[in-house]
Amino acid sequence: MTRPRATYRLQFREGMTFKRAAELVPYLAELGISHLYASPLFAAAPGSTHGYDVVDVTRLAPELGGEDGFKTLCRALKDHGLGLIVDFVSNHMGASTHNPWWLDVLEWGEASNYAEHFDIDWSAPKLIIPALAANYGEELNNGAFGLSFDRSDGGISFSYGPMRLPLTPPSYAQLLSRIESEDFAELARRFIVAEPAESRALKQELADTCAADPATRDAVERVLAETAADLDAIHELHEAQVWRLAHWRAARETLTYRRFFEIADLVGLRVERASVFDDVHARLLELVAAGDIQGLRIDHVDGLADPKSYLEKLQEAGGTYLLVEKILGPDEDLRADWPADGTTGYEFILSLANLLVDPRGEEAMTAAYSAFLGEQTDYHALALETKRRLLARNLAGELDRLKDMALSLAAKDPMTRDYGPDTLRRAIIELTAALPVYRTYVNVAGPADADRDLIEAAAEAAKTTREVENEGALDFLKRMLLLDFAEPEDQATALEFATRFQQTTGPVMAKALEDTLFYRYNRLIALNEVGGEPERFGARPEQFHSAMTRRLARQPFGLSTTSTHDTKRAEDARARIYAISEMPDGWAAAVARWSGMNAGLREADGLTLDPETEWAFYQALLGVWPPTLMPDDGEGLNALADRMVQFMLKAVREAKSFTSWTAQDADYEGVVERFTRGALDPVRSRVFLDDFLRTCEPLFVAGALNSLSQTLIKLTAPGVPDIYQGCELWDFSLVDPDNRRPVDFGIRHALAQKDGSDDPAALMRDWRSGAAKMHVLRAGLSLRARKSALFAEGAYRPLVLAGPGADKLIAFARVHGAEAVVVIVPLLSVGLLAGRSSPLIPAAVWEDTALQLPDDLRARSWRNLLDPGAGFSGEAVRIDRLLANFPGALLSAG
Repeated sequence: MTRPRATYRLQFREGMTFKRAAELVPYLAELGISHLYASPLFAAAPGSTHGYDVVDVTRLAPELGGEDGFKTLCRALKDHGLGLIVDFVSNHMGASTHNPWWLDVLEWGEASNYAEHFDIDWSAPKLIIPALAANYGEELNNGAFGLSFDRSDGGISFSYGPMRLPLTPPSYAQLLSRIESEDFAELARRFIVAEPAESRALKQELADTCAADPATRDAVERVLAETAADLDAIHELHEAQVWRLAHWRAARETLTYRRFFEIADLVGLRVERASVFDDVHARLLELVAAGDIQGLRIDHVDGLADPKSYLEKLQEAGGTYLLVEKILGPDEDLRADWPADGTTGYEFILSLANLLVDPRGEEAMTAAYSAFLGEQTDYHALALETKRRLLARNLAGELDRLKDMALSLAAKDPMTRDYGPDTLRRAIIELTAALPVYRTYVNVAGPADADRDLIEAAAEAAKTTREVENEGALDFLKRMLLLDFAEPEDQATALEFATRFQQTTGPVMAKALEDTLFYRYNRLIALNEVGGEPERFGARPEQFHSAMTRRLARQPFGLSTTSTHDTKRAEDARARIYAISEMPDGWAAAVARWSGMNAGLREADGLTLDPETEWAFYQALLGVWPPTLMPDDGEGLNALADRMVQFMLKAVREAKSFTSWTAQDADYEGVVERFTRGALDPVRSRVFLDDFLRTCEPLFVAGALNSLSQTLIKLTAPGVPDIYQGCELWDFSLVDPDNRRPVDFGIRHALAQKDGSDDPAALMRDWRSGAAKMHVLRAGLSLRARKSALFAEGAYRPLVLAGPGADKLIAFARVHGAEAVVVIVPLLSVGLLAGRSSPLIPAAVWEDTALQLPDDLRARSWRNLLDPGAGFSGEAVRIDRLLANFPGALLSAG
């Protein structure tokens, strides 16, 4: 197995095809990456912009170029010595009639060959399809349903708008028996007793009969039209199906299959079953065995029934480099017994955020935030309440199923049978809310020590809320999760409960925190990132060193990412917002001024923009503002307004305070859009725009310095650096879909061919172009290629700095035998730059600050790859000389 030294993430679809990716391979190889890291490549639902709604795991996406296009890409990669890592979705598939497995289930229900492929509750009366715009009865009375006949294969479908749901073949008899013909009477009798294996031939016989005789075809289509027009008849036919159409709002409480988060269009797979695992992975593993794929990224591993067993089976079937999309909670590590190389790297973003945010600004920033809101916010209390509400409301069906399972087991024991449904329901809510991580991993082997500790601590924490009057119910749930029962039958019931509970707590955490609270609590929005901890406000460098030492020990080949398709904002936008932490009082004063200037925009039709949203708006605008945009550029401001409106509407819908995706308040959203567009109107808001740009210019420069620091750290710290598409240069994108805009690879290729080391100071003067970031990236990737063993196996050693500027720097070494690399980057960028127009720190700032190398690293000759003229040998390592022309040092020896 060859592990990557650096990856480049490409988002396929929306113009990125296999052919286009193959054309980019020479550039990516020149850049210095070792592996292309691809978003899902298998056939997805028509019009999919991301590929996570897979409908056929046996076919590569035709719209990307299919098998031939994939071969072209693979040849290009192999010709340039690059590998391929593929994002694979094994937790769910698209619940679409374009999915042949799902189509078969819709047709045959539990009798389908694929009935056990999907996580469906077959004890329920019907398979619920929540696709109606109104209640079923209303749509029925409105004549919204129809019937259609496929002349090519003889299939009959129940139609609703563009949707076509297959009728179960036995119900064809209800239609064919209406045709006055003995031939059709016989065919109807054959359909009513049909089995799945013979239904295709029967339908084809119907198609052939209609094709041979236009009069017969007309008779069939006339019966379908008459039935559709007869409300009683179409309702009777609907009720004869294995599925039942329902209002889309019914999904949250009546859905009869496991979904991905709150998305009913994505149905859970049961890959814990051997036959399902084999079917889902057959084509993928063929590509791995053929050498076309060298690594896998498993999407949403926490959704699986038993992630550890799944990963073990995957490695046994086709051992390869393996990543898991896993959000680690506070003080949580990737499980040591999982056969995975690491996570996709969100915990690395958190480590960088803690390093680049000034903890000394927390008190003032919190005070400013509270003053603007007019109230204090208790983050912990808000998190608990948001998790409770999310589970009780948005995932009501999942909660009821857990409650029923607990109730059935409680009823078997005289000691627990008095726990009623409401008590157990409340206990499940409180236990879920108290869990500090996405999930535990209890399986048939029982709980690991880490699981036991988490479950016991959560149960005790849940008791302190006093929301469950009978605390014994919490102890009972704890027993269920720990499988603490004597009888094997009860243990099996408890295991099923534990599995379902664990598959539910992840969606609760993701939707309550990442997709709700992170848009409600906006003290410093750069901290509101996937895997982030907004309640923590920076940390000292010693904690970063500790995190990297731990990272090297636990997942040295996990991805070190700074931007992904899921991040709330791009890496360079976050870097700007981090800088606010150094000037909270100045930011508070600026927001107060801007709020006064924009007061006339806040109200419309009796509604007022809330202060939480306005506070977040100014931070988001700081992050996204294009480096060269001026206040008199009407076209540029209009384009920015379009992007900001899209983001702000998504933000307020996710926050769910005044509007939401499922209950949109058009009037409130109108206020948000009016405010956003008005604030960016160069005529109406020129005074605000001038003031905003003047105030934020130092933050733009400081943000660039932060960006260079985090890029250099990413390239050299433990882990595999991952570059998200386009992030070779500045990327100030907002959350998706903004971060999937087309990338100008032509500009990037041109800059990559220039050697910035000849004049690093010139890169600083031209910092707005992003060429300085490309310079760091090229130097770091080139070094990793030359010293791959050092970065794969080398020790991580914190280094000591001394002098008046020591607390404004961080330094570390990577050492492997005779090879060594030293990295020095500045921190606290606002104070270092003091309003300068370039991210180059004046040498005088450092005075006699110096790096103190340990004895074993002193007797070497060091070359600074970012500024070749700033190397040294011997003991004297003065920072003012190392960083004279470029604000960061990448020193190589050996």
